[in-house]
Amino acid sequence: MDENRLIEQYGLHESLKFQTADGHIWFDQARMVLMHAATLGELRKELIDQLGCSSAKGILWRLGFRGGQMDARVAAKRATKADDYDSFRLGPAIHALEGMVKSDIVDLTIDWMAASLEGEVQWTSSWEAEAHNELGLPLDEADPTACWSLTGYASGYVSEYFKRLIVFREVECACAGHAKCTVIGKTAEGWGEETPIEQLWLEHGDIRRLEAEEELRVLRRQARQGESPPLTPAKGSIVGSSPAFIRAFSLLGKAAQSSINVLLLGETGVGKEVFARWLHENGPRAAGPFVAINCAAIPLDLVEAELFGVRRGAYTGADETRAGRFERADGGTLFLDEVGDLPLAAQVKLLRVLQTGELERLGDTRPIKVDVRIVSATNAHLEEAIREGRFRSDLYYRLATYPVSIPPLRERGADMGLIARMLVDRFSPSYGKHVPGFTDRALWTLEGYDWPGNVRELENVIERAVLLLDDGQKIATEHLPPELLREEEPAIGVNRGGALVPKLAASCEKMLEDMLVEGFDLATHERMMVELALRKTGGNLAEAAKMLNLSKRQLTYRLNKQGIE
Repeated sequence: MDENRLIEQYGLHESLKFQTADGHIWFDQARMVLMHAATLGELRKELIDQLGCSSAKGILWRLGFRGGQMDARVAAKRATKADDYDSFRLGPAIHALEGMVKSDIVDLTIDWMAASLEGEVQWTSSWEAEAHNELGLPLDEADPTACWSLTGYASGYVSEYFKRLIVFREVECACAGHAKCTVIGKTAEGWGEETPIEQLWLEHGDIRRLEAEEELRVLRRQARQGESPPLTPAKGSIVGSSPAFIRAFSLLGKAAQSSINVLLLGETGVGKEVFARWLHENGPRAAGPFVAINCAAIPLDLVEAELFGVRRGAYTGADETRAGRFERADGGTLFLDEVGDLPLAAQVKLLRVLQTGELERLGDTRPIKVDVRIVSATNAHLEEAIREGRFRSDLYYRLATYPVSIPPLRERGADMGLIARMLVDRFSPSYGKHVPGFTDRALWTLEGYDWPGNVRELENVIERAVLLLDDGQKIATEHLPPELLREEEPAIGVNRGGALVPKLAASCEKMLEDMLVEGFDLATHERMMVELALRKTGGNLAEAAKMLNLSKRQLTYRLNKQGIE
């Protein structure tokens, strides 16, 4: 098999980019990691020592299977115009490009219509077989093979390609003294077993058992120590694990079981109402109503009527007596969003309600008792508003009994994946799509953006992406708005010889090779390049020289030498 021809023909080198300034290696939209094979060998040894060969094999096989699936999707994108066989063979080529193993197809029968396969492949330079031997790891007498993740990869790649489970098994391994590793591939049914062990690994992996045991150990420790589980965000409401989020949520959690007035501070769009609703739902008033009002969205002449209610005939148009938000929130929580925009007259009445627990509807003199917890929010600096006389200091101290600052999204980088996944789960049913997640590069792009509109802006971006993508497709950078995409540094690519070169050189090498044919004239091409630079800059010598990476003096010399006016 000519892997180099396939790698070159379908531009796989161009998909592999090294961005050292950011600490990233990319293969298409997926982030890669360059590791010592010996380190992976040590991990393999730990798995075998801790879990035994059988469990370690299942874990590594599953790991390889997922990698094969991901690379199959990359191959499908790169080889849209390839014939079926070439597209299929890109899997072994990618595996070689990644330094895993070299594959040679010995025998292969494919029924494209039935989506079935049976064949034999030989591997050389298997990193797994080498690591297994170098560390002196044990072999299972019943199955003396070591290329567990590699067979998983082959199975995952071909299964993704055919959209059915194809299983590759190793029948001879270099770690057992054979010259090469030999693997056989068949459909799951073709192995003649009721349920192949590989299918069980995929459906009921040992990892689940380990996770369950760890959870059980934690619960037992808490029971012994009389601990209660920590308060956590409700699923589907607020999520996060970043230090900034944990600090804010810890403060919020301590206020949840009381009726203390809470002031939520933060930029527009950070989700203050979501935090307020969580506070209500996890507090002693959860059975009561949660009523929200945006103080900035109500006309000034209607603020008091909205908050405190109105008696019939109080003003023209008041055709009936109507309860205000305070009365509707009786026994529950009233959320005053953008409280800093309340007019002074409404501030006076609000302060009285907070002090006495009584209100009067507009146009009425009969006091009404209310029992309401106040959670307020603002993105304004209330201390500055107090100094300027726009906000009452006595009201501020009533509302800000317990202030909590909600961090902006740009300070919650570690939470981006959690929040974005939650939003995908919210929007995908509305559009009738299954969205398996994000490419690594798309998630990296989301994490690197400043998000001036915070979570509200992220919601719009995710909904737009879900609308644009196809069912079953991951969100990639092409589904994100242009303003989110980073200007990438000049990256390092891989040329045809496998050497690292600047990105520009990697992408231009084929074009330059195509130019070096019989009759090539360097002076003519240099003259064309100079003339093009002059045209693009309108004859500006300084700008043209900068474009060509020359000094103005060097460019003038070339113009005179070539007789260009």
